[in-house]
Amino acid sequence: METVVVEQRNDTRSDLVWPISVWLPEASRFFNGRSINISKGGAYITLPMTVPIRAGHEIEVNFPRTTALAKEKGKYARIKSGKVLRVDRASIMDDATIAIAIQFV
Repeated sequence: METVVVEQRNDTRSDLVWPISVWLPEASRFFNGRSINISKGGAYITLPMTVPIRAGHEIEVNFPRTTALAKEKGKYARIKSGKVLRVDRASIMDDATIAIAIQFV
């Protein structure tokens, strides 16, 4: 028996390891993590394993900018709202993290 994987992404993803913070309204707090890859329509990020997040949660992802980029763009962060599509509890890294797939809204 062979498993067929169907690609559901509409946009090309680019590898981008960058520090991020996530606002999770259900917990009323921010959690620090990092991006793994990103596209126009979404992102794949890692967060600490203790973050109480699940598919369906609506979150805000803060992508901080360097000082040079902030001067060029006029802001020190890019904030994107998103919906959690999937939570991968098996860590993709060698640390105590989970990975989540987000679709920007």
